[in-house]
Amino acid sequence: MPAVKVADVVIPEILGPYIQQYTQEKSRLVQSGIMVNSEYMNEMLTGGGQSFTIPSYHDLDSSDVSGKENISTDDISDIQEVTAASGDAFPRNDAVPKKISTGIESFVRMSRNQVYSATNLAGQLSGDDPMEAIGNRFGAYWVRRQQAAVIASIKGVFADNDAAPTGGDTHVAGDLTNNISAGGTFTDGVTNFSAGAFIDTTVTMGDSMEELGAIIVHSIVYSGMQKNNLINFVEHSNGLVRIPKFLNRTVIVDDSVPRTGNVFESWLFGAGALQFGSALDPKAVETSREALAGAGGGQDMLHSRVIWGIHPTGHAYIQSSVPGGGPSNTNLSTAANWSRRYTERKMIRVARLITTEYA
Repeated sequence: MPAVKVADVVIPEILGPYIQQYTQEKSRLVQSGIMVNSEYMNEMLTGGGQSFTIPSYHDLDSSDVSGKENISTDDISDIQEVTAASGDAFPRNDAVPKKISTGIESFVRMSRNQVYSATNLAGQLSGDDPMEAIGNRFGAYWVRRQQAAVIASIKGVFADNDAAPTGGDTHVAGDLTNNISAGGTFTDGVTNFSAGAFIDTTVTMGDSMEELGAIIVHSIVYSGMQKNNLINFVEHSNGLVRIPKFLNRTVIVDDSVPRTGNVFESWLFGAGALQFGSALDPKAVETSREALAGAGGGQDMLHSRVIWGIHPTGHAYIQSSVPGGGPSNTNLSTAANWSRRYTERKMIRVARLITTEYA
């Protein structure tokens, strides 16, 4: 009698692209506009290499110090002349063209995988195929792991920002953060999350404050926001999901946002604060079997592999020796592995509010 194998239940050529598409479509970070797909990063990851540069142009200087405009005139009496005595030229009063400045950002390849297994006996006893269930859930698994990698990356960006700038860094220490935590001492209406504290945090962006359109909070902070009637819900277009909003900003709840005791971080993001790239691993999904496992009962295994690049806009990943498969989440959260390359605060579309909650 022919036996049904895991390869018959899970078709790798179909499941691999499905998982990649699912990860993009279901990510709250993508849906909110925080993270945007980068065709440039996709293209780079499709080829070889581990570390990649992203050349970028800085904004035009509009300050009154060095970027102010010229005042037009029709006076051309200052046409250059050469003195007969010395041959020296008088300076002209022509407008001097300015240059646009450039910067180099960078990201790294992240090659990650996971493998799940089930014994034949388990399937026989349950009356179902656990491997099919595993295959159906891999997409959701990678959505959660992608969000964990993003959280780790932003931890690293904030840790870098907390420190004094070194090397190629161009930031003012702490200019991304509004800290009202008072060292962990709770004072209701003073140290906890509020609309006023949120607005003060957006003002770190100056007149670009409205660009911060989403916020990630811990569930403890979220519960406080609900108790204070700071949350309203907007129904998704499919009618099946209600999206929490705060001051018209999308709210994402994630308990991996940093917390130390009753001190919590809440992160604000603007559209395109992060760029994301991916490539399909040549063996994105693979099946294998170990016939001798389980005292000969047999064991099936399902392997899933992803290739990602996560890039906080305006930054460079500078780890001196990146592991072959790319950085771990611990590496991503390390301050020394990040360098801010955008001088102007407004170009960094992230901000952090640190509060002390009654928890």
